Amino acid sequence: MPNYQKTKRACYLGFITQAIAANFAPLLFLKFHNDYHISLGNIALVSTCFFFTQLLIDLFCAKFVDRIGYRVCIVTSEVCSAAGLIGLAFLPDLMPDPFAGILCSVIIYAVGSGLIEVLGSPIVEACPFENKEATMSLLHSFYCWGSVGTILISTLFFAIFGMDNWKWLAVLWALIPTINIYNFATCPIEHLVDEGKGMGIRQLAKNPLFWLAVCLMICSGASELAMAQWASAYAEEALGLAKAIGDLAGPCMFAVTMGISRVIFGKYGEKMDLIKFMTASGVLCVVCYLLTSLSSNPFIGLMGCIVCGFSVGIMWPGTISISSQKFPAGGTAMFALLAMAGDLGGSIGPGIVGRVTQFAGDNIRIGMGVGLIFPVILLMMLFILGRQKRQV
Repeated sequence: MPNYQKTKRACYLGFITQAIAANFAPLLFLKFHNDYHISLGNIALVSTCFFFTQLLIDLFCAKFVDRIGYRVCIVTSEVCSAAGLIGLAFLPDLMPDPFAGILCSVIIYAVGSGLIEVLGSPIVEACPFENKEATMSLLHSFYCWGSVGTILISTLFFAIFGMDNWKWLAVLWALIPTINIYNFATCPIEHLVDEGKGMGIRQLAKNPLFWLAVCLMICSGASELAMAQWASAYAEEALGLAKAIGDLAGPCMFAVTMGISRVIFGKYGEKMDLIKFMTASGVLCVVCYLLTSLSSNPFIGLMGCIVCGFSVGIMWPGTISISSQKFPAGGTAMFALLAMAGDLGGSIGPGIVGRVTQFAGDNIRIGMGVGLIFPVILLMMLFILGRQKRQV
């Protein structure tokens, strides 16, 4: 009998790898700025290149992954992740332009991160586990724990060994995807649908329910990352905390509460109604955005920021689970397009909050208030979905 627990563990490590890829470089932005004399405007392009590369990979997966094969692509994801992290330690010094070296490294591990994001969910979904919704939620919680671990361990490493030794840490982080190459090369991997029988992009696009799922994913990504990306700045402005403490009080605690939400549903999901749980989470998300934008008490505002992590925890994996139920023949194209929608929301949300904050004279509370639109639209989509479910 195939050992699908090995497959699950490999996917868990894959999501931790994705978290390292997304969270490690931003911790070094000021170091890059000071050591390599790179402008802050150019440094902002690092995150843009990371997410844009993931979007391109999402599109690539929708079209070509089924032809290439899951195993080849998922092993490639770990190879690229390891190579990119190692490259980050060496390429800036080896290339004539350090910024070009950083961008090359980021693009390489963004390819790995994008492949993990698209393939991790369908690989677990295809395994014969009993409660798919709970398993999916637990899988996605490992991205949260990976984010928390990356921030905490990196902060501790820098405190003990100093920021100047960051290159050693980059190489150490690369060990995780390196080990996982073997895991994915040897674990059993099933396919959701038989070869050639999965729904194509055109078939999915003709179904209004799929567009509802796409809207849910966009709002999920926007609700999550609009708060997560600005949590540190909010903590610094609201409480006057130092940068390191702001990172721990803001994005780190946000990731902790998001992980707790996914673990709770992963453990008790079979006893819960997913749409009701998501709706309750959406209402809580609206309350959190209201607290951060309207409360005059800095502590209450910070609590709204932290608890928001709990409220958005179920949205991304929950939407994937609902889509898997509605489109059992959706195949890789469905997972890739949903990941692309989530990444699109993750790009739009923080951008809108940042732009509004700038226009409002750097008042981040007003920016957060505008971010409220995303959980509100998400609730509307869930209401439509709930009505459709009752009519069936």
